[in-house]
Amino acid sequence: MNMFRAPAARAAKTLDRALFSNTLKAAAASVRENKLLSRYRKELEKTKEILFLEKFNPILPDPDPTLASQGKKCIVLAPHIKASLPETWSEALRQGTESGDLKVIPYDLEISYEFWTYLDVLKAILPEELHDEIPSGFNTVGHVAHLNIRNQYLPHKYLIAEVLMDKNPHIKTVINKIDNVGAENEFRTFQYEVLRGPDDLNVEVNEAGCTFQFDYSKVYWNSKLDTEHKRITAIFKPGEVVADVMAGIGPFAVPAGKKGVFVWANDKNPESYRYLEQAVRKNKVTEYVKPFNSDGHEFIKQAADLVLEASKRGDVAVIKPPKQSRSSGAPPPKPIQVPVPSTISHFVMNLPASAIEFLHNFRGLYHGHEDLFVPHTETKLPLIHVHCFSVKADDATPLTDICQRIEKEIGVMLKPGDPENEGEVLIYDVRDVAPAKRMFCATFRLPREVAFAPRA
Repeated sequence: MNMFRAPAARAAKTLDRALFSNTLKAAAASVRENKLLSRYRKELEKTKEILFLEKFNPILPDPDPTLASQGKKCIVLAPHIKASLPETWSEALRQGTESGDLKVIPYDLEISYEFWTYLDVLKAILPEELHDEIPSGFNTVGHVAHLNIRNQYLPHKYLIAEVLMDKNPHIKTVINKIDNVGAENEFRTFQYEVLRGPDDLNVEVNEAGCTFQFDYSKVYWNSKLDTEHKRITAIFKPGEVVADVMAGIGPFAVPAGKKGVFVWANDKNPESYRYLEQAVRKNKVTEYVKPFNSDGHEFIKQAADLVLEASKRGDVAVIKPPKQSRSSGAPPPKPIQVPVPSTISHFVMNLPASAIEFLHNFRGLYHGHEDLFVPHTETKLPLIHVHCFSVKADDATPLTDICQRIEKEIGVMLKPGDPENEGEVLIYDVRDVAPAKRMFCATFRLPREVAFAPRA
């Protein structure tokens, strides 16, 4: 057995942490003066003679109690180094001992359960045929770890959850999804079972400098989309208007509001709407983010008119000026007023299972308002950011598939390319979601023949 492999505890029904404690016979380099530690650590790292293990510091107190009481240290060496066999030592190690700086000695390395990683422990417990796909890519939402355990691992689900909590102290509850998100619920919530810890899914999540509090059992949230949230939000410019059609609890809308972007944020789920309103208040973006609780199809049809009406009313975001020091004799500055533009610059549609099927609602979006856009003004028609799923392939198959599905809805065939070029769409690969399935985001500028068509 490899001396640095967790001891096997095959087919264990319960987790016995004591089985993972052991004394390993190793070697160490006792260092004459602590000021030499840095030098010899670098030299012995180059020769690969230092014991390297995850979460392990190879510099430890000298095993001689007298030297340890003086604060002396030693460097624990790799398994192939033997204290009694100088022929296993490198030239650097031999020179260190000959100079008296080092002394290679036997070392008893005390190993406990805390030493081993999550995967180390599970590989020791689970049958060898299950080692290749041990659940590790779980979704963390606040204090909750959300697993999607495959059938072959279900008999071991409670052990998996117990080890996961041991090795991730911030996790207090482990759950396992027992249905497909969105398969039976239009709000993308899911049925779950608690594997470890209390059934408490009231979580707090911090993302992009914003705080979200919600009941994870009632709304959709995916921490793995953090990068995508930031990518899309970075496209928005202060003072623009964004219509977030499937806003959830606001992972696009609230950070956008923080940077001075107007967001008309909609979600059909009443619980998502409630937590969205809460996030808007908590993150102090009420001047910029307006929550709605409507069907996405109807929201697309109404959003352009709502924004135009707000602009004509003279709606503004009122921003308090920075506080002045008391010693300043200048008159207090007036609040800054940022007017709502007359047009929407972006539509975000993050419902990958079906968002493309909402695109037909853009037909006639700006019918009768051609004068608001190029060539009559400098304003361009909105960019549409629609998330979707397609097959996982390295050729053009998913791109062709997405373009054909968009054409079915809007009647215009786009080709992959730059969305600033007429008739082109940027198809961005967001992430893998299954062995044969990827999530994409298709970004294109709303074609004139769609935007200005007669409304149905």
